[in-house]
Amino acid sequence: MDTHKNLLGGPGPTLLAENEAAKALVATASPAEAAAAHPTYSLAWALLADEAFAGGRTIESYAYARTGYHRGLDALRRSGWKGHGPVPWSHEANRGFLRCLAALARAAGAIDEKDEHERCLQFLRDSSEEAYDQLMV
Repeated sequence: MDTHKNLLGGPGPTLLAENEAAKALVATASPAEAAAAHPTYSLAWALLADEAFAGGRTIESYAYARTGYHRGLDALRRSGWKGHGPVPWSHEANRGFLRCLAALARAAGAIDEKDEHERCLQFLRDSSEEAYDQLMV
């Protein structure tokens, strides 16, 4: 029984397909190798963004996050997403996109790009409250 039916008639959740080869490579190689081999795999870009930010390379982090974010938007659209609706954190294949969105918000905030920072935070919260809670602590 589905107890989480959308009573407002909005779109259902978008669930991205997993890329098993990219997932396996991320587990065994560097994020740069994974991104080069699978440039559409947002998780590799999210990992690169996180590494760059942790290393004090904010602009590099911003660029990696933006690349993964746009690759994720492309994947969402191919999966039927129409520009709004839930992108659940609980679905593991969605996490790369959501992590890129959070990393983009973080980097935009760090360079004082206020509008982009706020837009990305709101987009993350609208897509997945759980992701927002996990990633923006």
